[in-house]
Amino acid sequence: MKDFIIPDRDFGTPAAKSKQMVTLSIDGFDVTVPEGTSIMRAAAEAGIQVPKLCATDSVDAFGSCRLCLVEIEGRNGTPASCTTPVAPGLKVHTQTGKLKQLRRGVMELYISDHPLDCLTCSANGDCELQDMAGAVGLRDVRYEAVDTHFRARNTSGEANPLYIPRDDSNPYFSYDPQKCIVCSRCVRACEEVQGTFALTIEGRGFDSRVSFGAKPTMRWRRTASPAGLAFRPARRRPCRKSRSSRSARPRTP
Repeated sequence: MKDFIIPDRDFGTPAAKSKQMVTLSIDGFDVTVPEGTSIMRAAAEAGIQVPKLCATDSVDAFGSCRLCLVEIEGRNGTPASCTTPVAPGLKVHTQTGKLKQLRRGVMELYISDHPLDCLTCSANGDCELQDMAGAVGLRDVRYEAVDTHFRARNTSGEANPLYIPRDDSNPYFSYDPQKCIVCSRCVRACEEVQGTFALTIEGRGFDSRVSFGAKPTMRWRRTASPAGLAFRPARRRPCRKSRSSRSARPRTP
C-alpha cells in the first residue's frame, strides 16, 4: 500500500512544461529534457542521483541545503543543481573530488548540531539525513559543537537557552526542533500546496527555526474560531507625515 501512496522515486524538482527540448551532457551521458528542467531532475531522469536534503518534486526548488552542488565546464563555482536550469551543450559533472569534499563538509555541519542517537531513533533506517550521510561517505565529524540545539543542558550543567523541547500539541504531526535541519519543506508545502502560510522560518543562520507563520507579536491578533487558530491583521494606525515631507510641500501663495 505504501508504494501506491508514496512514490519511491523523487526527481528533486517539478517537471518542466515546455515542449522545447534541450540536450546536455551529464557525467558523459547525453540527456534530452524539456527546456526549464533543473539539472537535478535531468540527472535523475538519466538514472544519476545527486545528493539532496531540501529538494523534492512536490514543491518548487529552494536551494538551501547546498548538498546538490555540481560543476559545469566553462562556469565558475559549484551551483546548486536544483535551482540551475539546463541549457544546450552544457557539460555537467556530479561526481568529482572537489564536489565530494564540499558535500562531506556540508554534511559535517549538519551532523555537528544533530543528536547522534540513530540506533534508538524511530526514523532509523528511514531517514534521509542518514541516507545522505552515507551517500557522501561521511564516517566521522571533525567539528565539536560548543553551542547546540539538542542538548537540554550545556557542559557546565546550566540550562541551554537554545534548547526547545519536542512539541506534540498538534494532533496530526509532531515537531522536534532537536532533529529539524531547517530544510523548509514543511514551510514550502504550507505555502505552495496547502496555501495556508501556517509556518515560516524565523531567525537567521544558526538561530533559524520553524515557527508559526502568523503570531500575535507580529501585529496579528487572534479572532474567535472553534480551534482558536485563526488570525487576522491588526488594524494599522493611519500614517502621519513626517516633518521632512511637510517641510518639502510647496507653500501656497
